[in-house]
Amino acid sequence: MERIEHHASFGGRQEVWKHTSSALGGETRFGVYLPEAALRGERCPVLYWLSGLTCTEQNFITKAGAQEHAARHGLIVVAPDTSPRGDAVANDAAYDLGQGAGFYLDATQAPWAPHFRMQDYVARELPSLVEQHFPATDARGIFGHSMGGHGALVTALRHPGRYRSVSAFSPIVAPSQVPWGQKAFTAYLGDNREAWAAWDAVALVKTAQERLALLVDQGEADEFLATQLRPELLAAACEATGHPLTLRRHAGYDHSYYFIATFLADHFAHHAKALGGSKNARS
Repeated sequence: MERIEHHASFGGRQEVWKHTSSALGGETRFGVYLPEAALRGERCPVLYWLSGLTCTEQNFITKAGAQEHAARHGLIVVAPDTSPRGDAVANDAAYDLGQGAGFYLDATQAPWAPHFRMQDYVARELPSLVEQHFPATDARGIFGHSMGGHGALVTALRHPGRYRSVSAFSPIVAPSQVPWGQKAFTAYLGDNREAWAAWDAVALVKTAQERLALLVDQGEADEFLATQLRPELLAAACEATGHPLTLRRHAGYDHSYYFIATFLADHFAHHAKALGGSKNARS
């Protein structure tokens, strides 16, 4: 691994690292915020953030204002890229497929299968790397936005016991039923819709082995609300199965990082309650 950025922030340090990923078959980057306690060598819980379409590891760490909240709660925050990258990696001219649009799944179809294994990376390789190279405990939470909100929900639901908390902003809750997801799933997974269910939060809730409480925030002025996000489908699935869900809908808020920044403190509090955080967190 090689550290390529480091910036002092709220008593801790925001870093960006690059490394060669076995899951993705090439070089990738991730951001990691280390609170003051971690810089002293104290082991801290880790909160993983998954970003949305077109994003890299930079969007969340530069736009959301997450460092202040992470410092307050004594949490390490890790933000990976949204897909594999590079000249040898398959791509598409559209913004919603290929590089920048990995959908946090493991592709099975050509030409995507050799590199587009974001679920393997996010759920297995990246936590192993973080817990090996940073003062991290094995207490993990996961959250994200839009495509990354989908990724956070699906990752937590697919791996019962691996995460202590999960939340999402404006998630694609039922990719099998909306254009973004149908396009990506057809390309990455093929035409068999039964295979799609393994990557669809609404479908996974129906058979979930763990009742991990879900926190979801959704803006009512989101331009993608009715066509791509469909939070009512998640609400119906959770109600039918008794899965705990807090769905908050906010008048006037759109799909942007202004929305995320407004309610991010609530999400950090939600995760810190489950994860614990550092006993010597910044006040």
